[in-house]
Amino acid sequence: VQLQASGGGLVQAGGSLRLSCAASRRTSSNNAMGWFRQAPGKERDFVASIGWNGGYTSYAESVKGRFTISREYGSSTVYLQMDSLKPEDTAVYYCATARRAVAGAGADEYSYWGQGTQVTVSS
Repeated sequence: VQLQASGGGLVQAGGSLRLSCAASRRTSSNNAMGWFRQAPGKERDFVASIGWNGGYTSYAESVKGRFTISREYGSSTVYLQMDSLKPEDTAVYYCATARRAVAGAGADEYSYWGQGTQVTVSS
């Protein structure tokens, strides 16, 4: 399974970006998907996850109320709408497909990872 993330870029603080991630195999539509991010010199952190049918979502405390993860029912494409962006949101964002239909914040719950897309928020 290959995942292709896109939509990153440079934005001013307070702005918005929408990331997309498409999986190469339709079987990913039966699995949860998630977003992680890694800032320079830091570990990869969980951002958000969504269940196989979009009915379950989970967010890191740092992005609650600002980011929204979504997917169409039966789709292997996931989106991350990022609003009210802050400089501390600057990172490479990675999408991933989970091993099961529902997944949380643990990186070991995910089996396939995309190549990452850079998000830079200027102050």
